Amino acid sequence: MPKLLQINSVINSGSTGRIAENIGGLAAEHGWQSYIAYGRDDRPSVSNKIKIGTKWDLIYHGMQTRLFDNHGFASKKATKTLVDQIRKIQPDIIHLHNIHGYYINVEILFTFLASSAIPVVWTLHDCWAFTGHCSHYMAVNCNKWQTQCFNCPLHSAYPKSYTDHSKKNYIKKKALFTSLDSLTLVTPSQWLKDQVAESFLNIYPAKVINNGIDLNIFKKRDIQQLKTKYRIPAGVFIMLGVASGWDDRKGLSDFIKLSHQLSKNEMLIMVGLTRTQLKELPSNIVGLTRTDSIEELSGLYSLADVYLNLTYEDNFPTTNLESLACGTPVITYNTGGSPETLTEETGYVVEKGNLGSLRNIINIIKNSTDNRSAVCRNRAETFYNKNEKNKEYLDLYQKLTGL
Repeated sequence: MPKLLQINSVINSGSTGRIAENIGGLAAEHGWQSYIAYGRDDRPSVSNKIKIGTKWDLIYHGMQTRLFDNHGFASKKATKTLVDQIRKIQPDIIHLHNIHGYYINVEILFTFLASSAIPVVWTLHDCWAFTGHCSHYMAVNCNKWQTQCFNCPLHSAYPKSYTDHSKKNYIKKKALFTSLDSLTLVTPSQWLKDQVAESFLNIYPAKVINNGIDLNIFKKRDIQQLKTKYRIPAGVFIMLGVASGWDDRKGLSDFIKLSHQLSKNEMLIMVGLTRTQLKELPSNIVGLTRTDSIEELSGLYSLADVYLNLTYEDNFPTTNLESLACGTPVITYNTGGSPETLTEETGYVVEKGNLGSLRNIINIIKNSTDNRSAVCRNRAETFYNKNEKNKEYLDLYQKLTGL
């Protein structure tokens, strides 16, 4: 029985955790023995779980990051223990996802990977792999990563640090991440693949495998119960925003500005806010904390007349796909690979921060008599079925291993 080992910061939660979980489940259905090693947020899994480190390891790694910009280079003991476990399992392929997130030492991990004969697949869910610090750089239009990071303008952003060692980190990451003989890169978007081609990782083969979603969960749902729950009057035009964490890079300030332009028959709903943010919201925004109920989230997409993705930096947001699957059109800023998810029939693309254009397009959708629900759902079914996307990974594993 072939063995698959995936490594990710979380397991079966968030977009990357669910992607790894779904891949592991499909692999198991096709006769693979599946393992997922993870750093935090323990959840049930169909794969064999390997917890990396302890709560105190995460705290210490966080301190190393804050004080010394040493993200990815702490957690030594935890990573050595993981390497010992990998040696015992003897996987036929290792699939990396997010290896940042305060839980793993990339120097120890990649030194082991370079000395082994195990093929490695690495799905890049953001840009951290080829920068000296940040996971995204679009908000500040920084291109230093193409040659040499230094004087990082984002060292106080995730992974937040009070110091700047971006030059040292860039040099170390470049040496480590280009040391493998068998590495295949996967990007969820063509945009990110193009970025990789401009980075030091361009020595490796890269292919695009779009993110997929569960079309049995994300689908048009009965919305009457949600209308009652959130006291939504009949005839209100509903705009929805969803994020795992809200800040200005995700468009928080633009949502607040937009709220000042709402008419009486319009409503904004935002999902994923903190308790503090809820207290500071304008009264005409319905704010919700993060929901672990995917069914309720699917209902909120179904409830909305349009989904707004006002992100200033992103790769290939699954929220767009979830909205389409629920029959709801999308308006997105022209950010990263986000526009790749849409056609003229399923949504609109607006330049970042152009609230005038955003307002005009909202009015177009609001006043349109076209029913976009079926065409949105059809796009999700045609291109973003998680089973078909995950099968692309299995095909890649078989190609690399011959199993």
